[in-house]
Amino acid sequence: MKSSEHVVRQAYQIGPSDREKALGQRGQVLWFTGLSGSGKSTLANEVEQVLHTAGRHTFLLDGDNLRHGLNGDLGFSEADRTENIRRVAEVAKLMADAGLIVLTAFVSPFAADREKARRIVGPDRFVEIYVDCPLEVCESRDVKGLYAKARQGLIPDFTGISSPFEAPVQPELHVRTDLHSLAVCRQTILAFLHS
Repeated sequence: MKSSEHVVRQAYQIGPSDREKALGQRGQVLWFTGLSGSGKSTLANEVEQVLHTAGRHTFLLDGDNLRHGLNGDLGFSEADRTENIRRVAEVAKLMADAGLIVLTAFVSPFAADREKARRIVGPDRFVEIYVDCPLEVCESRDVKGLYAKARQGLIPDFTGISSPFEAPVQPELHVRTDLHSLAVCRQTILAFLHS
């Protein structure tokens, strides 16, 4: 990627704290990570629904949806996955700067990419949520048939099968969707946010 070494940041009269004050909430990023089929999107949708109903200003960025637009030019090589997460982190930062609570649901398999996302967003506004579920359970939930295609060699670089997933070591939150219901996982996240 080319550097923007001759570009100087523009200063704004209205900053993130002004926007947060106007919205009555703190801008932050809830980064849901886990294997395909672990329940990231479902859980992020549930949490967003509760926050929205409570009058919070939110936005959900989902991996599948962004692959149809902003990240439609990227494949699934390691370099493209890294760029995918970098772009998402930059967008999430802008939205958090606007005072929104941003929920992101991405496999984001590499620890270094998640750490880079944390640096981009700002560690004080980044909440890593590890949506943990054993591979075999994720496969049994796979309504899209992606795991079966990956096992047949039809999908190269598929996380959990032919490409690694580096589990978070110290996420702010760790939920197990194979052991706990959606409602329990959702409540765990909401309790953390309200603490």
